[in-house]
Amino acid sequence: MYLPDCPAASLNRRQWIGWTAAASAMMAGEAMAQPLPASAPRNAEGESSLVVAQIVDLTFSQQDVSRDFLVGSRSAWQDLNARGGVRGRAVQHVTLETDGTPAGLKAAWQAAHRQTGCVALSGCVGNTAAAGLVALQSSADVASPLAMVAPWLHNAVTDAQAEATFEVFPDHQLQIAHAIKTHASLGVKQIGVVFATAQVQQQSQAYVLQAARNLDLQAQILPLPGAGGPAASQLTNPSQTIILFVGGTPELHAFTSNLVAPPGRQCFVVALADVNLQVLAQMGGMPKGTSIIATQAVPLITSSLPVVRAYRDALSRFFDEAPSPQGLAGFIAARYTAEILGGISGPITRASMLAALQRRNDVNVGGYVVAYQGKKRSNAYVTQSMLTQDGRIIG
Repeated sequence: MYLPDCPAASLNRRQWIGWTAAASAMMAGEAMAQPLPASAPRNAEGESSLVVAQIVDLTFSQQDVSRDFLVGSRSAWQDLNARGGVRGRAVQHVTLETDGTPAGLKAAWQAAHRQTGCVALSGCVGNTAAAGLVALQSSADVASPLAMVAPWLHNAVTDAQAEATFEVFPDHQLQIAHAIKTHASLGVKQIGVVFATAQVQQQSQAYVLQAARNLDLQAQILPLPGAGGPAASQLTNPSQTIILFVGGTPELHAFTSNLVAPPGRQCFVVALADVNLQVLAQMGGMPKGTSIIATQAVPLITSSLPVVRAYRDALSRFFDEAPSPQGLAGFIAARYTAEILGGISGPITRASMLAALQRRNDVNVGGYVVAYQGKKRSNAYVTQSMLTQDGRIIG
C-alpha cells in the first residue's frame, strides 16, 4: 500500500488504530506495494523533489511501535519542508506499507528501487521488516543500491551488511545490558526472564545470559507465556521481584494481567524499546504491586535536548498525538537522514547519499549524537521510563 505523506492534524491515536485496522483488512486482498509516482514534483527552479522512502510494517504485532515511529518521521519531514527543505528542494516522503510477509516486504523494497528519484530508505520499521530488508539488501545484485538509514533493528548488522545499512539506535544487546546493569547497581542478585515467544527466546536468550554473567547476576529463564500445569505458576507467581520481559506491548499486557506480586513486595517488570508505555497504559489492567519499566533507545521525551523539543513542537503542529519514545525515534531517523542529505556536495543521488553515509562522520542531531568506530556505532543512548500501577508514566 502506498501512503502519501500528508498533514493529519485531526488524526489522533484512537483514529489511527481504527485506520490501520481497516487498512490491514483491506490489504489482505490487494498488492502490498503499489508503484510510486513516476516522477517527483518540481520546485520553482524546475528541480525535482528529493524522494525518501520509508517501509513500514503496520500489522498487529508491529503496529504500536510502527504507528508512532511513522508519525514521528512524518512530523520531521513536514517540518523540514515547511522550513525550505534540503538546499531549497522539498523532500517527498513516501511510505510503503507491508503485510508482514516476505513477499510483501520484497514487493515494497522493489517498488522503492523502481522509483528513480528515490535516494534512500529511511526509518524502516518494525524489527521484522527492518531485518528482512537487511537480508534483501545483502543478497540482491542491484546496480544502484539504496542506502538504508536508521532502521528499527534489534540485532546488530555484520560488517558486510553495514556497507549499505547505517544503524543509529542501540540494539537489544545494548538495551538488555543497560536494563540489567541498572538493577545490579541496586544490589539485585537474581532476575527472572520471560520471552514473549519461542522465536524471541531464540534470538535474545544468549544476549540476556551474557549480560547477566558480565554483572555477576543470576538470570532464571521462566516458561514461555501460555505454558500450562506447574510451569504456569512460575509466570503468575514468580519468586523474583525483578522480571525482564522481552517482547512487544500486547504480549506484555497479557503477561502482566495474570501476574501476582509477592505479598508485601513490589514487583518490577523491565521491558525493552518495543514496548509502548502509552499504549500499555490505555490498555489498563495493571496488577496491584507491579510497575513496568521500559528501556528506550532514545532520550526521554521530557528531555530538554533540542531534538526532543523540536519533536514535541512538530508533533503538536502536524498531528493530534501524544509524544512517545517510538515517535521520537522516527523523528530522529528522519532528521539524521536530512542531515546527511544536506551535507552532500554536488548532486544528490543514490550513489552520493551512499558515499556520504559510508564516511560515517559524526552527526549531532539536536543533541542526539550519531558516531561510529569503523562500521559500528561508538555510542548508545539508552534511557528508561516507568509506568506505575496507578497509570502514571515517570521519566
